[in-house]
Amino acid sequence: MDEQPTPNKTNGPVPNDEQTTKVKKNGLTKVAMVGLVAGLLGGGVAVGGYTLYQNHADSVVTTDNSKGTTKTSNVKVNVSSATTKAFNNVKDAVVSVEAYSSSDSDSGLSEILGGNSGRKSSTTSESEGSGVIYKKSGNTAFIVTNNHVISGANKIEIILNSGKKASATLVGHDAITDLAVLKINAKDVTKVASFGNSDDISVGETALAIGSPMGSDYATSLTQGVISAKKRTLDVTNSSGVSTGQATVIQTDAAINPGNSGGPLVNLAGQVIGINSMKLSNTGSSSSSESGTTIEGMGFAIPSNEVVNVINELVKNGKIKRPALGITLVDLSYVSSSDQSKILKLPSSVTQGIVVMKIGDKSPLQGSGISKYDTIVSLDGKKITSVASLRQELYKHAVGSSVEIGYYHDGSLKKTTVKLTLEATDANTSTASNSGE
Repeated sequence: MDEQPTPNKTNGPVPNDEQTTKVKKNGLTKVAMVGLVAGLLGGGVAVGGYTLYQNHADSVVTTDNSKGTTKTSNVKVNVSSATTKAFNNVKDAVVSVEAYSSSDSDSGLSEILGGNSGRKSSTTSESEGSGVIYKKSGNTAFIVTNNHVISGANKIEIILNSGKKASATLVGHDAITDLAVLKINAKDVTKVASFGNSDDISVGETALAIGSPMGSDYATSLTQGVISAKKRTLDVTNSSGVSTGQATVIQTDAAINPGNSGGPLVNLAGQVIGINSMKLSNTGSSSSSESGTTIEGMGFAIPSNEVVNVINELVKNGKIKRPALGITLVDLSYVSSSDQSKILKLPSSVTQGIVVMKIGDKSPLQGSGISKYDTIVSLDGKKITSVASLRQELYKHAVGSSVEIGYYHDGSLKKTTVKLTLEATDANTSTASNSGE
């Protein structure tokens, strides 16, 4: 006989496994159904409750506008930082530099009608830049700025951070390094900046640029960035786009704008580590750049170690003494391939160099064997590829020293030693590629 399940005294017979499974399934279904219904009811209740609340809130908007007043919190934020401290340490030593030039003006109507010219002399602002006071000695304070800020000016004024103006005198200037030294009466000078060692800076280090971007209306503006590169060599051009040589500079992404020129690049110790001098832009103002390319955060400063060397010599001599070759020259790249072969008689392997077009009366190349249409290709063993590289190597030598020049004459490579007896001046040195050098 089959064994029957034992009766349950309380709940009746105990179901077998199959029955148990069915009951559990039905139970789960019921629970699930109940949960679903409860959820729907709960949602309905919530929506209904929100609707009632919203209707109530809309009906009780206050008519008393005075309840909409508020007040500021009295919680104070401590904004003291290394950046703020560095800025405060040097800001009173940063100045705006305004350069003026005189021009003749006349009454155009009188001139046209044939009357007196009515010509008058007027002074107009030529350029605005920045500078930094680096030394105070007795009643005199000395300021360093960029040469291009004051170039051609016959009147220079300094605006201190306090807003006071002072007439400045030019101590010395140098177009090659783009530095100039000015001096003013020190009676209103309260702060002098100090120079740090630019060899000790690190890529990624915080850098602060201080100056007068867009002029004195924005004097003592601060921008912050990092050192992007310690030693970046650039081919520098003048306003006409002609190469004036090369410069080894500090690259930073701190914002530098027109008017910042001559102002300090500062580290977090408040020391001047460079003088802001140039930036790359989509017009290629300081170096070639692709037309239409947007360039951001590429500014350059003259390293403080070089600045100190140059300004000390400018204070001593008013200029930097450099040798000159006293020749008229042109880049070989400007000469056609046919002329390189027929006139210069150069081997096809020679593609870079400097072509001598004329030798001046006082040139140290007189009697050296170098003549018109010869091509200079080396200076003391260093390859010469352009006017910029020629200046770079030439300016490493002092006036009175000797240098070995490698050149091609009638297709043959020759060498000669020349004593650099001629000192560079504005008259015998030009920024043009086909002018005096």
